[in-house]
Amino acid sequence: MTVVTIIGAGSTVFAAELVTDFLLTPGLESGEFRLVDIDEGRLALAHRFAEHLVERSDRDWTVRSSTDRTELLPGSTVVISTIEVAGLETVDFDYAIPMKYGVDQCIGDTIGPGGLFKALRTIPTFLEILADVERLSPDALVLNHTNPMSMTILAASRASTTPVWGMCHSVHYTIENLADYLQIDKREIEFEAAGVNHLAWVTELRRGGEDLYPLLRERGQIPEVLEQDPVRFELMYQFGAFPTESSGHVSEYLPYFRTHPELVGQWQGKEYIGESGFYAHNWPTWRSENDQMLEAVLAGEREFPMERGGEYPSQIVEAMTSGTPTTVYVTTSNAGWVDNLAQGNALEVAATVDANGIHPQHFGSLPEHMASWVRRHQEFNDLAVTSILDQDREAAVHALMIDPLTSAACELQQIRDMFDEMVAAQREHLPSYLH
Repeated sequence: MTVVTIIGAGSTVFAAELVTDFLLTPGLESGEFRLVDIDEGRLALAHRFAEHLVERSDRDWTVRSSTDRTELLPGSTVVISTIEVAGLETVDFDYAIPMKYGVDQCIGDTIGPGGLFKALRTIPTFLEILADVERLSPDALVLNHTNPMSMTILAASRASTTPVWGMCHSVHYTIENLADYLQIDKREIEFEAAGVNHLAWVTELRRGGEDLYPLLRERGQIPEVLEQDPVRFELMYQFGAFPTESSGHVSEYLPYFRTHPELVGQWQGKEYIGESGFYAHNWPTWRSENDQMLEAVLAGEREFPMERGGEYPSQIVEAMTSGTPTTVYVTTSNAGWVDNLAQGNALEVAATVDANGIHPQHFGSLPEHMASWVRRHQEFNDLAVTSILDQDREAAVHALMIDPLTSAACELQQIRDMFDEMVAAQREHLPSYLH
């Protein structure tokens, strides 16, 4: 029997999407969802909604839930992490304090000051969960949706013998975006991409034997197309390839677009196009609105689409169960998959999934000018994870000092002062070695 345990199921809409995907997966006619969250109210809502989805599916799945993961981990065949540690209490600090020092973030949850402090809050808890998985369900397939993805997977690879695969939809959604910009069916697109999560590069883009980049460069000259993704089109024109995260998010990974107000004004669009503080200003509201939406569905006032989405977990389980291979993009340790990126560090690369498991594919080498920025982020990730595993405060400070956006916007003492101020503001949610 397939037993899917979702830790952090209080991420209600995302948990509902994952449950829906599994209920619509061919070959998975029966199974059990086990939902875990420390927030009893949100867990109760997730449980009720999962039962609602099971009832609509007419499949033989059951739902269990608990605030204690050790009750539900034994016997799990798939464990999915979607945890958020103190996010609601800290999201304003992650944006507002760096902004005071001139570090302007749009999303700020996987890199830069916001991403670093999310890692410092989240990874210790994630490693505790992983230790329980090792002890109670050692044969489970462990899939991680928790951000910051690269640092979480790197920490897992160094602190645990359990393989953990990072799941992100950024590559999948980028190909959908490109199909829209090119005005072709996404199923016609053949591509190759590699890098680090949220800064991977689509180095090959084809339809049949035709290189689609000349057409994409033409389409990017159309104002209505360009304005949808200005930063990514600029990176394509200057670097030669399209990156795999939104204009707003990828603008945080490089020092070219957000280092002073004039630049932000030039490149910033609304929402994911680059809006300053977009995540910090909206995420608490989104969370509340999503809960209200699920309650409205349960009350019969709204519809929730029973459609299989683009997230990878159900696709992976389907391929492993049926033996029919599929390709997904995973974050994993570099074991020769990309030749000119740091070996042993986390990267994002294509993987084939079949009855024998998940198999990352050899990519070769990234063009050096792209690889150099990816390596910079691998170095940032290395310092951040070293800080957590070795309880080394200075390693975390030094990570922030080499962050591309932060180092371009601040002097060294300003970075240290920013770090100290963020620690003071978030003290109750951080490991004691940082105090």
